[in-house]
Amino acid sequence: MAKDSYLVGLIGAGIGPSLSPALHHREADRQGLRYLYRLLDTDVLGVSPEAVGDLVRAARDLGFDGLNITHPCKQLVLPHLDALDPRAEALGAVNTVVFDGGRAVGHNTDVTGFAASFARGLPDAPMERVVQLGAGGAGAAVAHAVLTLGAGRVTVVDARPERAADLAASLQRHFGPDRAGAATADRLGASLRDADGLVHATPIGMAAHPGLPLPAELLRPGLWVAEVVYRPLETELVRAARAVGCAVLGGGGMAVFQAADAFRLFTGREPDSTRMLADIEELAGVEHSGSTAG
Repeated sequence: MAKDSYLVGLIGAGIGPSLSPALHHREADRQGLRYLYRLLDTDVLGVSPEAVGDLVRAARDLGFDGLNITHPCKQLVLPHLDALDPRAEALGAVNTVVFDGGRAVGHNTDVTGFAASFARGLPDAPMERVVQLGAGGAGAAVAHAVLTLGAGRVTVVDARPERAADLAASLQRHFGPDRAGAATADRLGASLRDADGLVHATPIGMAAHPGLPLPAELLRPGLWVAEVVYRPLETELVRAARAVGCAVLGGGGMAVFQAADAFRLFTGREPDSTRMLADIEELAGVEHSGSTAG
């Protein structure tokens, strides 16, 4: 018989403003489920992100059904899981853990969430040349999604050049040597001059990391911009890009679709993503606090 009561949580740093609990609770209420979603914030708990393994073990021992994992723990959690689904293994990043018979199994719904949001919000966007800022856990998922959606080539830029190079090498292994490359931050302007679109996958724009992730003068009409940060729904990057005439995709859609996919993994029930899209608009409103999708 299907369960009607679930205990899940979110592990990350500075996650107080996250809308994940409200998104999950609202959908669970509509489906008649008892659903408790708890925040396990490393900042509040006074532990380092490297303690994610201890938090996963504690949640499993306390009877949690699953966990979402967000910045900066999506890669740190990998050694502490018993198994990975093929997508999470390919990405080297996990944002959803399901406890199955005592085993902790890692999944990644960021990639499916971004792909669904992009297909809905920028369906006709040219994708021959895409530049992506950010090569962390969310960045790995988004880059895989962009290439799966048919991008010709993705150039990855990160404040840590070795991380951009590592992600580009991983993408080349999965998609082919001509489909991905890395560039240093000082080459960002040159890379964007010939690009069709820009994907932003760093924490810049969140409440704790306000500002623009690149000089505004690098934005131009004809360049589409896809954002991963969802609080505020209109980040400084989204605002600046829209002001110069870029087609823009905010981070809210990715937040909803990855949450819907996680809800499905936790409960085995089908969420209504259309209702959840309306939820995030209502929940986020015009607030100016921040969190990455997750």
